[in-house]
Amino acid sequence: MDAQGRGRADDIDPADQWVLNPNTGEYELRLGPSAPQSGVPAPRRPRSSEAAPPARGRTEARGRTEARGRAEAPGRSRPETPGRAVPPPRRRRGAPEEPLPGRRGRRPVKKASKGKKVLLWTGGTMAFVLVAGAGAAYFYIEHLNNNIASVSDDGASTGGFSKDKAINILLIGTDKRTGKGNGSYGDAGSVGHADTTILLHVSKDRSNATALSIPRDLITDVPDCPTTQEDGTQKIIPGTRQVRFNTSLGQDGRTPSCTMRTVTELTGVKPDNFMVADFNAVKTLTSAVGGVEVCVGKDLDDPDSHLKLSKGMHTIEGEQALAFVRTRHAVGFGGDLSRIGLQQQFLSALMRKLKSNDTLTSPSKMLDLAEAGTKALTVDSQLDSIGKLKDLGLELGKLNTKNLTFTTTPVIDNPTEKVKATVVLNESTAPQVFDMIRNDVSFTAVKEQKKKEAAAVAARLKGTKAPASDVRVRILNGGAVAGSAQETLSWLQNEEGVTKSENAGNAPAALAKTTLEYAPDQAGQARRLADIMGLSGSAMKPGKSVTNDQGLPAMTLTLGKDFEGAGVSLTAPTKAPEGVQKSTADKVECAK
Repeated sequence: MDAQGRGRADDIDPADQWVLNPNTGEYELRLGPSAPQSGVPAPRRPRSSEAAPPARGRTEARGRTEARGRAEAPGRSRPETPGRAVPPPRRRRGAPEEPLPGRRGRRPVKKASKGKKVLLWTGGTMAFVLVAGAGAAYFYIEHLNNNIASVSDDGASTGGFSKDKAINILLIGTDKRTGKGNGSYGDAGSVGHADTTILLHVSKDRSNATALSIPRDLITDVPDCPTTQEDGTQKIIPGTRQVRFNTSLGQDGRTPSCTMRTVTELTGVKPDNFMVADFNAVKTLTSAVGGVEVCVGKDLDDPDSHLKLSKGMHTIEGEQALAFVRTRHAVGFGGDLSRIGLQQQFLSALMRKLKSNDTLTSPSKMLDLAEAGTKALTVDSQLDSIGKLKDLGLELGKLNTKNLTFTTTPVIDNPTEKVKATVVLNESTAPQVFDMIRNDVSFTAVKEQKKKEAAAVAARLKGTKAPASDVRVRILNGGAVAGSAQETLSWLQNEEGVTKSENAGNAPAALAKTTLEYAPDQAGQARRLADIMGLSGSAMKPGKSVTNDQGLPAMTLTLGKDFEGAGVSLTAPTKAPEGVQKSTADKVECAK
């Protein structure tokens, strides 16, 4: 195509538009001022081994233009520059680069722009940082793993928490004077007793939790404790009867596994894991989060714990935080039970701070927490890595603090003492509290849906009850103590008038809970038997009947592991007994 074909004047030759730029040594396309059109395609480059072809006439040039779509200068030779091909025309800004003649089938290789170079460099650097970061993270995790101290659970635990079950963690604070700056604290000659003990129960659905404090001066029995020695051998430390609870740790070489066994004996709850903390834990954890806010309802001045706080709100950490949880003479009645309330208040404040955005969004605080937590705690052998602690933390993190209830084991002053120094269980309320934890019953009202489900279950107990003489039931032992089925049969027939009952032997499988299965037309009989035995609505299982020895339809009563004897009610409490002290972690309590 010639110049005229591009809308230019007839007397302009395309070859005249190529001018050598003396500054660059490159040929450039120069268009006249009347022509702001796109550039003319470049003349075909000669091969380096060939001379430039001679000039050709306009007719030949036009013929080749039609064939190749390119114009050559008529009557002129191409300018020759040794070793340099004629350059292509400059492109308009943003216009795509023209492919070289004879290579139209390939895309031209584009040189990366400055912006793309920056992106490539940044991406490469980021990849390096990620790889280096992963390596650093690995070494940091190994570092945290090395921080963790662990001791054997000696078979006293369940084998470790499970994600699909309720969780029971035993938290123990010792009075052992270990760690920098702790020489003036605690009993001078203490071997590290269980000075503070909390059984933390987290519900199966993670909607609620109960932190049960166990007084150190509670008189109880400490069982025999198989204990792993430093050389790996096992030694059974003999148990002692009617001694302070705190002697379950440290005394006679007892380890945390012995405290675990004592808690199981006392409450009927077998912990999944334990964590032991010394004085340093309070100091380092509070400093790691930048302090926790506590409320004081009056001026406090305790020379024994070195705590001095004025009435009002205070942010405490380090030594001051330790003094706060250790004080007892300045609050309440000046005893251990008063200090327990103060410790619960402190733990609530710490929980709120741990779950606050101020902590969760601060990488430095999270790293400090990881460092402080792994150094301050001694855990059982089932929790001996940062990965396992992380998994436990994720489960606990699902909990809303408003549904975390702090309570204390119900106790009364020891009636055998003239000078009151120890306490004993309050037998009228303590068993109910332990039952609630064993049966995963919340101390707080949670989730409307759970209320509806509970109402539906409770409805099974409502309605008419058949006479005891009309109740037909077969009794199976599904995990209760041997002989329980016969014991129950005798009791039902001789004392409760359920004469149409029979002992059917052992169940095919053990059950954790006692159940009563019945057909729809046996609901009246089921309600009567539930009333006699103290069965809850959840123990009643609508289903089908079986045939008894007389060939008549009968219900099936299976005695589970929870069965404690004929005549002992199997109904779990649904709320805390009146008068039991409790508080929730979302509310600020003031020390008084």
